[in-house]
Amino acid sequence: MSTSAGRSRLRFNPKVFAVAVIASLVLGALLGWVAKQTDAEWLVTTLKTIGSTFTKLLTFTVLPLIFTAIVVGINSLRSVGGGRTAARLGGKTALWFGITSLIAVVIGLLIGWLFQPGKGLVIEPDPDKLASIGEKTQGSWLDLITGLVPSNLISAFAEGETLQVVFVALIIGAATYSLGEKAAPFVDFNKAAFEVIQRVLGWIIRLAPLGTLGLIGNAVATYGNEFFVPLLKLIGSTYVACALVLFAVYPLLLALVAKVSPVKFFAKSWNVLQFAFVSRSSGASLPLTRQTAQDLGVPASYANFAVPLATTTKMDGCAAIYPAVGSMFIANLFGIQLGPVQYLTIIAVAVLGSIATAGVTGWFTMLTLTVGALGFPPEVVATGIAIAYAVDPIMDMARTATNVAGQIVVPVVVARSEGLLDDEVLAKPSTLLVNDESNLVKA
Repeated sequence: MSTSAGRSRLRFNPKVFAVAVIASLVLGALLGWVAKQTDAEWLVTTLKTIGSTFTKLLTFTVLPLIFTAIVVGINSLRSVGGGRTAARLGGKTALWFGITSLIAVVIGLLIGWLFQPGKGLVIEPDPDKLASIGEKTQGSWLDLITGLVPSNLISAFAEGETLQVVFVALIIGAATYSLGEKAAPFVDFNKAAFEVIQRVLGWIIRLAPLGTLGLIGNAVATYGNEFFVPLLKLIGSTYVACALVLFAVYPLLLALVAKVSPVKFFAKSWNVLQFAFVSRSSGASLPLTRQTAQDLGVPASYANFAVPLATTTKMDGCAAIYPAVGSMFIANLFGIQLGPVQYLTIIAVAVLGSIATAGVTGWFTMLTLTVGALGFPPEVVATGIAIAYAVDPIMDMARTATNVAGQIVVPVVVARSEGLLDDEVLAKPSTLLVNDESNLVKA
């Protein structure tokens, strides 16, 4: 180990990073409260600028990161046994995506039934928020087809169409896999590009404590108690359901199916879960998610494929739990009775429509897709979402952390079922949070 690498390990120790993030959460909340109580616009502006700048830094790396990761990931499957093995791994991965989504949406429904969010609330939404919701394109089953194919590759990146970028990456990845050595230069270029993007994102991640301070501070300063108290049931339902999936369902799957200690899992994944909670971005968490999966014994050849795919399609928080809780919230808000058929519809949409979840608008797509399938009137949908939208950043933190945890758990479960999980790696201490000499893309 080089001296510079040693200094990096000391400077970016995960425990120090964790303390820094927690301290930033507390300080940010305090500054936000002060700004709210004193009407200090300059402080609100400062917090908002810090948070939005950090978010923009994360966002601009996401699409190229996803594209290169999927292309490299598909080609890395070559080392796990050829086409048939790759197909079997892909099929098992998709199956477990569906199984965990089913469990998550059922838990969301049970918690929604228990808490009954929205019952007794009489709130008029902000006209500006209602107008902004109306401008969004609501999710529909047709989106699963028309939203996949871009008019051209550049427009998919330029317009931030995550699902289209994933679709193109899968096709190009499959093509390069079938071409073998002929496509080797292109694959090598993507490996190098991925390393460059990952290095840049690693630098950005080091700013997480500062970004946390701005994001949390702005949330507290902006929302305060205006909507937080009356919408506490909605927030509470989302957090309780996410906590059950995160701290009960996933540990059970790990212990019973993957034969992995939940304590070991959380010890190695806590840093990325913190980062996901604060950043509210599965895409920005991708390098840390992949590294955590490998620290848990998932071979790089499989992790390079499964984790990027999971990052864009495996979202138990946004695509399963929240559509269930959100649909019940909107129904209760307007006195709409839901029956067995409606509950089964919510479950079906969550399991079959999760691929529509991509990027930062995933929760909106899935929620509108769900309430659309339930037949709610457009004005009911728009009003209900506009009311919930006020506290969405608070809920999105829990949803994203749950998403990322699932994106690690499924590859671990599948790797164990295929006999690929490396117990020696699993037993070792976790690697660096941000490793300047990353080996995540070696295949």
